[in-house]
Amino acid sequence: MAFGRSSRKKRHVDPVTLKILVAGGFGVGKTTLVGAVSEIRPLRTEERLSEAGRPVDDLAGVEGKSTTTVAMDFGRITLREDLVLYLFGTPGQDRFWFLWDELAQGALGAVVLADTRRLEDCFAGIDYFERRAIPFTVAVNCFDEATRYPADTVRSALDLDPEVPLLMCDARERESVKEILVGVVEHAMAMSAKSRQPAVT
Repeated sequence: MAFGRSSRKKRHVDPVTLKILVAGGFGVGKTTLVGAVSEIRPLRTEERLSEAGRPVDDLAGVEGKSTTTVAMDFGRITLREDLVLYLFGTPGQDRFWFLWDELAQGALGAVVLADTRRLEDCFAGIDYFERRAIPFTVAVNCFDEATRYPADTVRSALDLDPEVPLLMCDARERESVKEILVGVVEHAMAMSAKSRQPAVT
């Protein structure tokens, strides 16, 4: 009996799963980014800001924000049939930074989300990933009311190493976020390949 092409069963491919962190300052858009791109209902650990937290929570520039992530955000996106990303959004406030070490375990790379109105808020994330040699990309979340600066100006202000990608994005837009995530994966893979190259003597 002859079998036609249509009768062949497609070979099942077990996808590679990679862990990506989404870091940045308080109110920069990490929860929004994970929610915009996740193909599952994202897990969120948001709590309402309280009067007790006002002395330690810096609301400058995000006065309208009423909730904060206290543990993590979690989402998932399939980039290709054989590639799935698990996204872990880190808490942005100083008092929850102790959770970063747990979340960072096994991460392929990270996105440091930045707001040009409060660039200093992303220094902690940049320093964290540099110290731990975790490849990262800086993504500037282009808020509607924020001044737009050239990428070179932002790069200089953040004192980024030349190999660190810096991209512009809208954390509300799925396709924009996907481009950032692809950039993180490509950068992490390139850095991994570079580290495996034999040293030239």
